This record gives sequence, structure tokens and C-alpha cells, in this order.
Amino acid sequence: MATSLQALSAPAAVRLRAPLPGLALCAAAAATALVAARFFGGVSPLLIAIVLGALLANTTSLPAATGPGLAVASRRLLRIGVALLGLQLLVTDVLALGWGVLGLVVAVVAGGIAGTMALGRLLGLDWTQRLLVACGFSICGAAAVAAVDGVVDARKQHVVTSVALVVVFGTAMIPGLPLAASALGLDTTQAGMWAGAAIHEVAQVVAAGEAVDTGSAGALGASALAVAVTVKLARVAMLAPVVAWIGAVSRRRNREQTEVRRPPLVPLFLLGFLGCVALRATGLLPDPVLDVARLTQTALLTAAMFALGTGVRLDVLRGVGWRPFALAAASTVWVSAIALTGILLLG
Repeated sequence: MATSLQALSAPAAVRLRAPLPGLALCAAAAATALVAARFFGGVSPLLIAIVLGALLANTTSLPAATGPGLAVASRRLLRIGVALLGLQLLVTDVLALGWGVLGLVVAVVAGGIAGTMALGRLLGLDWTQRLLVACGFSICGAAAVAAVDGVVDARKQHVVTSVALVVVFGTAMIPGLPLAASALGLDTTQAGMWAGAAIHEVAQVVAAGEAVDTGSAGALGASALAVAVTVKLARVAMLAPVVAWIGAVSRRRNREQTEVRRPPLVPLFLLGFLGCVALRATGLLPDPVLDVARLTQTALLTAAMFALGTGVRLDVLRGVGWRPFALAAASTVWVSAIALTGILLLG
């Protein structure tokens, strides 16, 4: 009997050990990125991690033993990080923005996705690729890409390309949007709203908000950083209903394809995200716990971004062609234009 149990447990032990080398590599890279971010003000550790992953993948040959761990990090750790993102979302802060700003957020997300999907179709991109770009650019960057991948089961190349585009175009907006806001004569409150409504990643929004505040010392208006982050988190709140809707659409698209695995209507990590939002709303979590949760979420997403970065190979990106890059550029301009128009209408 003991021998039989040992025989049964051996494969399980092998499966548990298989991801360890890759996860250890991701942990080391995440620690490096987190430390490096402290020395480069305004640079997100997530961005550093994906660059590290891309550099490593394009300058050396990663051992095959790291493959299982990198796969776990790029999917499971990423989704846990997305779920923990809900602890940053305080519903009362979002509602305090007022119906005008909330309407702007809905217009940015809905209009951004619809416009990007239409542009992608004109460019000849398939439904999954343009959907990943549309949601990543309209909602919350890599986290949205991961969330959508959870219900459409996209090709890895499409996921990696979409995340890379978020990094490239979102990072370009960090210096670009504050300069444009200054040229247009926006006050700090309006500039912060624009950053929160238009820029892709939360970390990129923070960096742009800090840049606006630094360059607008003494200017009228509330802190651009505080406004930008609150507006951005309102966009993050749209993640749940959008992904649930996409899940329903994806199931309908596959209903006649019996050989295709039907994606879940509401993935587990999205329920985790909603649970974290509800937990934060109770007010039961003290600040030290929220700080630990924020650090954990950042560490998980940083490790996941490194894993995704190892899939950003120059030869693969060259093979992708110019169309995804054209769509990313057009989507950035489109989302920014919707956001700016709304802000000017709000006065």
C-alpha cells in the first residue's frame, strides 16, 4: 500500500517542482525591478521588469527548465495580482468624482473599446488581437489584457504583443501628456483628470500625475496626482462589467464550435477582484494591511511582467507586422481625444 501511494504521489511531486526554477528567476527579477524603481523616480517596477525580461530573452537562451515557472507567473500570478488590485479601489472615492466625471469614464472605456475595435477591423486584425489592445488601452493596461485573456483564451503572441504595446505607448505618454496639458492651458485638476482618463497603466498614471504637479508648482487646482489616480481607479472599476460582457460574447462566438473550450462567463480572478473591492469598502482593513497588500500586488504583477517580457522577442515582433503598432498609436490618440473632449465639456 505504501509503495502504491508513493507511486501515485511521485508525479504530483514532479509537477510541483517543475515551476520552481522559473518562479525563482521571476522572483529574482521582480526584486531587482523593485529595487531599481527606487533609484529611478517615476519609473514603474512593472515597466522595468518587462524590459528586463525582453533583454534577457533577446540576449541569451533561457534554460528549458524555466519554462513551466514562467508560464505560471505570466498567467496565475498575473491574475492574482489583478484580483488584489481591487483592494486599491475605494468605492466612495470613485462616487465622490460626481456623475459628470463618472460619465466621462464610461465614455472613455466604451468609446475607446468601440473605436479601437473598429480601427482594428479596418486594419485587418483578428477579433482577439484588437480586443486585447482595445481593453488594455481603454481600461487598465496589462491587467486588462490579462483579464480579457482569461475569458477569450487568446494566443500567447497576441497577449505578449498587447502588453508590449501598453508599455511602449503608455510610457511615451508619461512626459507627453503633461507637456500637451501645459500647451493647452489646462489647470492641474484638468491635467490630472486627463492623465487618469487617458493613460493606460496605473503606474504610468502615477508618474504622469507627479510630473504635472512638479511642473505646476503654485498653479491653481487640486493635486494632479490625487485626481489622476482616482479617475484611473474609476476606469479600473469598469474592468469587471466589461470582462463579464466579453465572456458572454466569447461564449456565443464559440457555441457552435464544440471542439473549442468555452471560456468561463466570469473567471475566478474577476470574482476575487470584486471580493477585494467589497472587502475594502467595509473599512475593516487597517492601513498596514493595505500597504502589505499593495506591495504584494506590485510584486506579483512585477514578476508576471518579467515572465511576459521573456516572450517579447524581436524576431517575433518583427513577424507581427506594422498593423498592431498602428492600432496602438491610433487607439492612444482616440482614447486621449475622448478624454480631453469630455474634460473640456465639463469645464
